[in-house]
Amino acid sequence: MLSAFARAFTTPELRNKLLFTLGIIVIYRLGTFIPAPGVDYGNVQQCLAMGNTTGGAYDLVNLFSGGALLQLSVFALGVMPYITASIIVQLLRVVIPRFQELHEEGAQGQTKLTQYTRYLTIGLAALNATTVISLARSGNLLGNCPLPVIPDDSLFVLVVMIITMTAGTTVIMWLGERITDRGVGNGMSLLIFTSIAATFPSALGEILRTRGWGIFLGVCAIGLVVITCVVFVEQSQRRIPVQYAKRMVGRRTIGGTSTYIPLKVNMAGVIPIIFASSMLMLPTMLAQFAMPDDGSPVPGWVNWINTYLARGDHPVYMTVYFLLIVAFTYFYVSITFNPEEVSNNMKRYGGFIPGVRAGRPTENYLRYVLSRITLPGALYLGILSMIPLIALVAFGANQNFPFGGPSLLIMVGVGLDTVKQIDAQLQQRHYEGLLRA
Repeated sequence: MLSAFARAFTTPELRNKLLFTLGIIVIYRLGTFIPAPGVDYGNVQQCLAMGNTTGGAYDLVNLFSGGALLQLSVFALGVMPYITASIIVQLLRVVIPRFQELHEEGAQGQTKLTQYTRYLTIGLAALNATTVISLARSGNLLGNCPLPVIPDDSLFVLVVMIITMTAGTTVIMWLGERITDRGVGNGMSLLIFTSIAATFPSALGEILRTRGWGIFLGVCAIGLVVITCVVFVEQSQRRIPVQYAKRMVGRRTIGGTSTYIPLKVNMAGVIPIIFASSMLMLPTMLAQFAMPDDGSPVPGWVNWINTYLARGDHPVYMTVYFLLIVAFTYFYVSITFNPEEVSNNMKRYGGFIPGVRAGRPTENYLRYVLSRITLPGALYLGILSMIPLIALVAFGANQNFPFGGPSLLIMVGVGLDTVKQIDAQLQQRHYEGLLRA
């Protein structure tokens, strides 16, 4: 592996792409430590040292931002607005026919959808920045910290902070696109990978400091086992054989080849976990805004949410979280893989599944196989997401426990895709590649 990386850096074109990608990553990480205008950086660090953060409400956003959210930096929002906008645009294809038409138009339609995603990202970033600044101003973002993190809360300062954080998200989006165009590809995914990897040393250091070497080594051993299982599942797929009949086009014979449709066990990726976390964030945010400031009694529904849904160490939270992940997995797979569309495309080009008639029987067969594959994939995502919550109870660690949940899933997935892309470029130059070195 190391010798393969050395050969990658000896190839001028690939070396330039790798160095360009590393340079963008350095710029991205520097932006996470630059505080936004109007933020008292010293008070923020003292509040973080107290350890009283939001708990479960913004852990996922803080994880994807590499800790920049609780730092109130210019990159505080991270890539979450872009991820949310991408998911919304993808879901709108189901309800807006025009979006589905653009998706089917090829590169030109995808460019238009990307433009819509950018506009929506800026709008969501402005909305998220307003919410984050409001929570920081009231002290709820950092766990009711008594120190003022925004000493001057005049309208001008707040507007400047909103504009700065929104611009920070726009810059992150631009950096990700530059990596995709001029780097090794998967720009936004690599930035997410960098943000999550940046939290690993602090998370492992906290376990070592509070639990000692025995628990630390045990956690690392469990982490290696979990990573191995995640790699195995992420690479697992059901290959449905497809045979194309021979046909004459002019004087040429086309078809007669055999291929397959790869159906991954985890077709939904990390999206169901993001959906479920976002759904559980909504009641917590509503409860925070509904807390009375005049000393009046707290409403009963607010107490119920704060008791059962505010933190991940409660069985009710775990059960709801698991069920939401399973439900969203089925929902997302159903809208991203259309058996009817696949069946029609196969029929149009003379393809068929051996032993299955073309048309409706093929559609029913694909739907049957998809339903059987989605169940283990949904359970896999649910169990993987339970690991940080179990660690929260067993070790007292925070919900950003490194070996589990969306963090490990994203790191393994992005790592495998990046290695495959570098390997493909090495193979073009007649090298052995990363995966076989």
